[in-house]
Amino acid sequence: MEELYQGKITRGVGGFYYVFVPATERMYECRAKGIFHNDNIRPLVGDDVEIQIISQENATGNIERILPRKSSLIRPAVANVDQAMVIFSVKKPDLSLNLLDRMLIHIRQQNLPVFICLNKSDLDEEKEGKRVAAAYEAAGYPLFCISALEDEDVERVRACLKKKTTTVAGPSGVGKSTLINRLQSSAHMETGEVSKKLSRGKHTTRHSQLLYIDQDSYILDTPGFGSLDLFDLEKEDLAFYYDEFVPYKGECRFTGCTHTHEPDCGVKAALAQGKISAIRYETYRTLYEELAGRQKKYEKERSYK
Repeated sequence: MEELYQGKITRGVGGFYYVFVPATERMYECRAKGIFHNDNIRPLVGDDVEIQIISQENATGNIERILPRKSSLIRPAVANVDQAMVIFSVKKPDLSLNLLDRMLIHIRQQNLPVFICLNKSDLDEEKEGKRVAAAYEAAGYPLFCISALEDEDVERVRACLKKKTTTVAGPSGVGKSTLINRLQSSAHMETGEVSKKLSRGKHTTRHSQLLYIDQDSYILDTPGFGSLDLFDLEKEDLAFYYDEFVPYKGECRFTGCTHTHEPDCGVKAALAQGKISAIRYETYRTLYEELAGRQKKYEKERSYK
């Protein structure tokens, strides 16, 4: 019986799956056995698998077994993700708190723990990062102000990735690739092997790609969390994603208080007393108005049918 090797699917394109095997420190281009198709099982990026190596010289193999999944996401379709890391820059481009909150809500809708990296602290002369950090840490989000370019506090981020598979999200230009390169500096594999076969750059996000950081530590670079849509979130549910509001909701006069225009609102009173961050509250108001406008438009369109 041929020896089977355990590995992890790092990428899947055109029916081929690229599996990294720690025991050999190599990437193998694999096909999935027909039995998976017959059982309507599709291998996912992040799956732990057992493969049979066909050729060591050509680094090819077959996926023989998919090991049990501890979790799976629908958008993007990936398996065994433990947490998410959201990366934004303080400057160049300027930090968009609206976009940051959208991403945080998006990730929490998929029941993932999340932490925030504010990159380019070397450009932050106005100390904007510290002001934002105070607001989001008070809301319960772990946050790191780093400079990937100057390797400042990158080791603190690496410690959060240990023994976990972490999906990364962030807009373009924030230094995501620079940070990933820093985190991969001590890795024992070359992600370029996959890139050469696909004739694309190392950190493209056209397809989800798992990058090896350290033993049992991976980063998932994926296009799936670039979405700006809040899915089917109702405006009444938005406040549930602002944990800092929770202690004050019981002080609102109205049970269905939206914390926007009502009198005797506990959340607005806490805001006035400085117990809730003004920058977080303003983003909440903006998103609430957007959801309310979308809902009003939908109801108007339905009335014409």
